[in-house]
Amino acid sequence: MKELVIPTIGPYQQSPLLNLPDPMTEAEFRRISSYMEKQVGIKMPETKKLMIQSRLTSRLKALGLSTFSDYIDYVFSSDRNQNEEITTMIDVLTTNLTRFFREKQHFNVMVKTVLPSLVHEGTLSPHIWSAGCSSGEEPYTISMVMQEYMRKRPGKLTDYHILATDISTRVLDKARTAVYPMETVEALSMDIKKRYFLKSRADVDPPVVRVNAQTRQKVTFKRLNFMDRMFDVPMQNIIFCRNVLIYFDKETQRSVLLKLVNKLDEGGFLFLGHSETIFGMDLPVETIAPTVFRKV
Repeated sequence: MKELVIPTIGPYQQSPLLNLPDPMTEAEFRRISSYMEKQVGIKMPETKKLMIQSRLTSRLKALGLSTFSDYIDYVFSSDRNQNEEITTMIDVLTTNLTRFFREKQHFNVMVKTVLPSLVHEGTLSPHIWSAGCSSGEEPYTISMVMQEYMRKRPGKLTDYHILATDISTRVLDKARTAVYPMETVEALSMDIKKRYFLKSRADVDPPVVRVNAQTRQKVTFKRLNFMDRMFDVPMQNIIFCRNVLIYFDKETQRSVLLKLVNKLDEGGFLFLGHSETIFGMDLPVETIAPTVFRKV
């Protein structure tokens, strides 16, 4: 692989947790979990209480607060810092799990069915949206797939555009750097690693790689909340929204899916996660492969 010098980061020194706050009360838990469900769409049942308490303890320390009650008063106050801390709270409480070429069958469908169909219909520069992109592995994978398609089938496509969105500013910042532990690419073929990743020469432990510039520059990152009334994004030919809906209830799932489908051009394609379904939702789409749909 080509080499890239990435500055060495010093060893992480973990400080002991001192003066831990009193456990979160039921009322405090309900205040936060209710907000997350109404404003973000993510259900947080009683089983998530310890997780919320653990993750927010760091915020109390950072803000110099001693109780969860003080934190709730702060985060939901009318203070000018409110929006910034609410965004931080959402970042801290949002779980992000992804990897390169996750659910690889989808990319086979994309290459064998979706892209040839778009080319046949005259779409030579498709717009692709990775909705819920987490730390960037999915949109960068899509960019690699597009480059491979164009390399192996010269003249079929002229360009492509990828929009990647997530509610978490923390993971979006990580996605923009495109630096990942080397172990995240170990299962990929040597050809893919050589073509699309740069290996660090710096003495970083654990070692890291970076997605190359050509792959990165095709992806635009933007913050978006699925609970927004309207999605401020252009019309798309392909939308990936995988393993996101599982965190929502049925009513919220249908609302989000309707807004996504409304952003698909006629004949456009929607990819969902393999554990997700649109059964009973009466959407204007037809199934072309497992959890892959076309707008009709």
